[in-house]
Amino acid sequence: MAPPPLGVAFDGRTAMPALLDQARRAEAQGAATLWISDHLFLREPFATAAAVLAVTTRVRVALMAVSPHVVHPVQIAMAAATLDELAPGRIILCLGTGAPRDLADAGVAARGLRALRETVALVRALLTGETVDHDGDVFRVRGRALATGRRAVPIFLAASGPQTLALAGAVADGVVLSSTSSVEFVRWSLEQVDARAKGRALTRAGLVYASVAEREADALRRFRRNLAITLRGPHHTLNVKLGGGVLDQAALDDAVSGGDWPRAEALITDDLVRRHTASGTAAQVQERLLAYRAVGLEEIVLAGLAGADETALTLAALAG
Repeated sequence: MAPPPLGVAFDGRTAMPALLDQARRAEAQGAATLWISDHLFLREPFATAAAVLAVTTRVRVALMAVSPHVVHPVQIAMAAATLDELAPGRIILCLGTGAPRDLADAGVAARGLRALRETVALVRALLTGETVDHDGDVFRVRGRALATGRRAVPIFLAASGPQTLALAGAVADGVVLSSTSSVEFVRWSLEQVDARAKGRALTRAGLVYASVAEREADALRRFRRNLAITLRGPHHTLNVKLGGGVLDQAALDDAVSGGDWPRAEALITDDLVRRHTASGTAAQVQERLLAYRAVGLEEIVLAGLAGADETALTLAALAG
């Protein structure tokens, strides 16, 4: 089985000059897509995407995952269309709810799955370039069109729960699964997507924390804190169960909430790291990526790469 195309995720924590260098190096090493995260209180994704497009020539750029609870669908469509006008055919728009804790800290109330469903329909209609009348329960547009005209921008959904996975299968051009997903949880997730897609073609992508080192033990230490922050959430109970690992989520949440990082990281065992990331020697990581490929991921988005050098070295190692 051929290895899947590799993308690279940027989480918004890297300063712009360093991020642009990382983007250039990722493209030079053959990355298929650069996924620009939209996390509240970090770096703004639309400006970041424009800067990345300006310093690259081939690689696609995905906005991930823009939340209609924060940005109005008209503004989302405007941003995607404007970026596609700047670099035709290189933009992917990924929609999502947003991190619940970030929304709460910003005083933003999520308006449920209906808002996501309407946003897909409304943004897609606006991107046709035609005059749009949309009278939904959440959003309304009356007789307006985008100045950019028709733009061919695929719309993905970031999904993890049964309802959003089903929605992605029903209406999206692609789905993006979250990082820390075990291979078994990816299989289950894509089954939910496929059940609603009913044979309709859509792209299946997923974020995977990846760490390559000469010694497996060094790689296994890398993402313990990331896993602690993510896997404590109750929505990851099924992910942990299907992956076959053992984790006291209540104790983990207590440790993370209290800032007790030594305790939190100790709860993330080597076994859990192996099950929920691609970490180890180059050969071990390649084998793990093929396992994700075997259950249906068509593009693997490498998450957690710190800087241009690590990005280039990781992509080169996995291409070998």
